[in-house]
Amino acid sequence: QVQLVESGGGLVQAGGSLRLSCAASGLTASRLNIGWFRQTPGKEREFVAAISRRDSSTYSADYGKGRFTISRDNAKNTVYLQMNSLKPEDTAVYYCAADTSYLLGTPQRAAEYEYWGQGTQVTVSS
Repeated sequence: QVQLVESGGGLVQAGGSLRLSCAASGLTASRLNIGWFRQTPGKEREFVAAISRRDSSTYSADYGKGRFTISRDNAKNTVYLQMNSLKPEDTAVYYCAADTSYLLGTPQRAAEYEYWGQGTQVTVSS
């Protein structure tokens, strides 16, 4: 059983930065495809970024390119989402998700992932 715990959310002013962490247990992070998603009330969960277990390829949503970076620290069994130049529209609950498949099919698709964390709130004030 894989467990994921997100942390690092909070309140930040527009233009600021946050680093979210996703700590994995039950399996080493290097054996997991990890994705970050976000959700606001009344909307579907939206893809943010992902990193593959096979070769650490990364994937980012267009709105996050140049601002959001996903990375993995195998020694700490943790995946990070560094978010810079934050905008009020980035306000959401951010979730990390894990998939144990060797090949990550469609990283943008929430249904690809078997395990989810509880989420961490990110609020960006204008």
